[in-house]
Amino acid sequence: MSVTRRRAALRCDLEALYTSRYGTFVRVATAITGTSAGGVEAVQEAFVKALATLGTFRGEAPLEAWVWRIVINTARAQRREPQPESLDGFETPSRNGHDPDEFGARRWIAMLPERQRLVVFLRYYADLDYRGIAAALGVEVGTISATLSAAHTALRARLKGVRL
Repeated sequence: MSVTRRRAALRCDLEALYTSRYGTFVRVATAITGTSAGGVEAVQEAFVKALATLGTFRGEAPLEAWVWRIVINTARAQRREPQPESLDGFETPSRNGHDPDEFGARRWIAMLPERQRLVVFLRYYADLDYRGIAAALGVEVGTISATLSAAHTALRARLKGVRL
């Protein structure tokens, strides 16, 4: 495939990714930046960067993972407050009609260390698999497994303290 055709195909794929996953990108970027406006701005800027640097995409990881890395780095750069990030506007997925934040899960996630928080966001909100998360964060797959396990342990400990 010629370079021109490859770049055109990647542009189409990038456009499809933007269209299909925009809301998910914004939710995660909002959680990182702390504001809805910051999340939208980070996603817009990230896709502009992705389009401008599409020629550098080598295809070693899925395009979506490459874009997630750009979105995360852009949102981190725009973040105004260090930690924990606000989860305002960051909707927790609903399960079985129950209030997903009934026990303060959003606050607990916000209190996790940054890498654990990002892994939780990318796994449960962006629905990426371990390989996709590893590619997006630039770490090994085993690191994702260990980080997610640590996050589960921390969240489980907080849940044990909740009176049902």
